[in-house]
Amino acid sequence: MTGSFDVDVSRTSIPSNKTDSAVRARPPRPPVLPRTLGPVPDLKRHLPADWWRTLFNSIYLKTDGDVVENDANTVHEVDALVHAVGLEINDRVLDLCCGQGRHCLELAKRGFRNVVGVDRSRYLIRLARRRAKQKSLPISFHEGDARKFRLKENDFHCVALMGNSFGYFDREEDDLTVLSAVKRALTPGGVLALDIVNGDWMRQNFVPRNWEWIDQDHLVCRERSISSDKQRLISREVVVHAERGVIVDQFYAERLYSRDGIVHLLEQAGFTDFREHTTLQAESDRNYDLGMMAHRMLLTAKSPKMHSKPRGSKPAFTEVTVLLGDPRLPDTCKRDGQFNTEDFETIKRLKDAVGELTNYSFRYLDNHASLWPDLRGSRPGFVLNLCDEGLDNDAFKELHVPAMLETMSVPYSGAGPACLGLCYNKSQVRSIAEGMDVPVPLESYVDPDDQSATIPSILPALLKPVYGDSSVGITAASVVDSPAELLSRFEAMRNEFPGLPLLIQEYLTGKEYSVGVIGNPGLGYQFLPILEVDYSGLDEGLPKILGYESKWLPDSPYWTQIKYHEADLDDDTTRRLYDDSSLLFERLGCRDYARFDYRADANGTIKLLEANPNPGWCWDGKFNYMAGYAGMRYADLLLAILEAAQARCSNQLKPI
Repeated sequence: MTGSFDVDVSRTSIPSNKTDSAVRARPPRPPVLPRTLGPVPDLKRHLPADWWRTLFNSIYLKTDGDVVENDANTVHEVDALVHAVGLEINDRVLDLCCGQGRHCLELAKRGFRNVVGVDRSRYLIRLARRRAKQKSLPISFHEGDARKFRLKENDFHCVALMGNSFGYFDREEDDLTVLSAVKRALTPGGVLALDIVNGDWMRQNFVPRNWEWIDQDHLVCRERSISSDKQRLISREVVVHAERGVIVDQFYAERLYSRDGIVHLLEQAGFTDFREHTTLQAESDRNYDLGMMAHRMLLTAKSPKMHSKPRGSKPAFTEVTVLLGDPRLPDTCKRDGQFNTEDFETIKRLKDAVGELTNYSFRYLDNHASLWPDLRGSRPGFVLNLCDEGLDNDAFKELHVPAMLETMSVPYSGAGPACLGLCYNKSQVRSIAEGMDVPVPLESYVDPDDQSATIPSILPALLKPVYGDSSVGITAASVVDSPAELLSRFEAMRNEFPGLPLLIQEYLTGKEYSVGVIGNPGLGYQFLPILEVDYSGLDEGLPKILGYESKWLPDSPYWTQIKYHEADLDDDTTRRLYDDSSLLFERLGCRDYARFDYRADANGTIKLLEANPNPGWCWDGKFNYMAGYAGMRYADLLLAILEAAQARCSNQLKPI
């Protein structure tokens, strides 16, 4: 064998009886190859107690890359996480044992603003930081042990252990230590999401031995066995390079928790409200060995609420009765004319959010048949009126609910009967706004008894009922481009809404905005960041409107393709929209919170579309989106409305 090599003479001691030629002839040291063990009868005997310190490196991303570098798996797992926890954009999320940060990156891509990742592997954390920097995603990554990571206590709304990253330690006590550290990091009532292998399934279905090519140069051979106590699956992995031979011979293990076993451990750590959500099944680019990623459980549990101070200042009324629509009754506004899956999810999210407001106690009333006797039999101290469906789910009777409370002298949130009645008539709101010099669209009012109508000189036009809620009667067909289309749609709406007056309104084609207001005259307003409706993804040929389809039909392109984002407006425009909204708020008699919708015409003049007292309070509605732009969570928004209403009621009760 020939070749050359260098010797640093200054660092080499040469005996006097050695010549220079002898030194030059010294052969180079052969490369150090990994130690391989050959056949092993007992895998556990060779398992290092802290195997996890060295396993997660570049070789790991080769051997497991078909699963853990698989975008489809990451998207599916984050979908499941967001749904199971009910994550909100402003939630603080900790991805513990985050690896190369794939779940953090996906969350940040979806707009989650407060994402933190922690992992023991310096290699993976550095890789995660590089990837986040390349994509300009604001994620904070930290190197740390899952048992004793150093982050602020009571700071995270969710801690997630995804991708089967739990149960690595030699002792179960260490797993309990991890859960205790997680509990300290969570806010009161915060959620732990745990994605772990189903131990019962794995004991019956693990593959004892297999091999596969992971790329053109690398072959991996795996052996697996169950420990004698049946509690751990021990694995050996030998990675062979086609030319260089064995490059890795490593052992690792994971504890096999049954559902009952992990729930018992969570109880020991002090968690409550356990839920099993879905089975996670990984996909593989190589479609071969999935190992511990094959059949996993996604569980959630909540940290106890008593280890932190209650949120908010001391309220004027601590006992709150929440009034809701009646799910037992038909509702013509909703899809299929009744409460559906989306509505029940909305109610669940509401209850979860107000459950965080530990200064208050809540009861819920939604049976309208017994609403009056229920209220009289146990008179509420304060009512959070979220019954925007109206009494008996009749939008025309939305004002009846606060009128009922007025007769009992019960303080409540939101607009009173007069305001609700006034704003139910879109034409009256337009007239009041026009008298206040707030720009409004051109419009013709058509009484049901009129035999003819004055067609506006400007087309396209938008036809809609004068009265109504939730965009009922406003669909893609409501936008017309010619007199013939207008007359055809006019007749169709007369048949659909007999006896109701109609509006023929200038169709505004510019950008659309919403302004959210919380507060009351004389007590101060909080203006939420302005929302812009993004129609850019909507199919060509569809009118750009937020009609019935966008609110009630999940299969409609209006539901799936319309997006929302914070408006980018100059200071003067923002100030004018806030000023117009505050004037309308006071003149219309709004209370506590309201939303005002605007849209620009073809020349850029922004005009009022409508006023919404008691606007939609749901977690996925415009009002909560605007609150999110202000850094508020859903619970923060509900608390702000509740505090504004109670401050107003307390002020009214003070002697003059």
